[in-house]
Amino acid sequence: MNNLQYLFGFLCLCVVYVQKSNAITCYECNSAQDKRCLGDLNNQLSDDLKKPCPEKKGDKPYTLCRKIKQVIDFEVNGLQPDSRVIRTCGYEDSQYQNRCYQRSGFGGRQEVCACQHDSCNGSAFTVASTSLIATLLILLRINLF
Repeated sequence: MNNLQYLFGFLCLCVVYVQKSNAITCYECNSAQDKRCLGDLNNQLSDDLKKPCPEKKGDKPYTLCRKIKQVIDFEVNGLQPDSRVIRTCGYEDSQYQNRCYQRSGFGGRQEVCACQHDSCNGSAFTVASTSLIATLLILLRINLF
């Protein structure tokens, strides 16, 4: 292996790990108003549901996309049993980035998944690191494995 291959691999890794300064783009919808928001592996979301996130909400920059599945199990405060999917931009900076967590309370529950790359809150929600996958592909290409 020559030095040119090492240089190429290093430059590719640098490009992969450089973060964009532009706002993230996420799917923005609520299945209570638009059934297309439900989406599943066989029914991909429409591109017209993708929206660029605002730069900030107050002093917090939008840095991630969210997919929230909400279930109301029985009538509470006039809300009938229901389930919905909400896809939106997010700005939380906590241990839940690129992960899912569940919350429950009186009459309902929700699962919230957060991810940090463009349009990652679509139907086939994945939390695999794009950078990790790209790095492995590059290493395979330059025969380090």
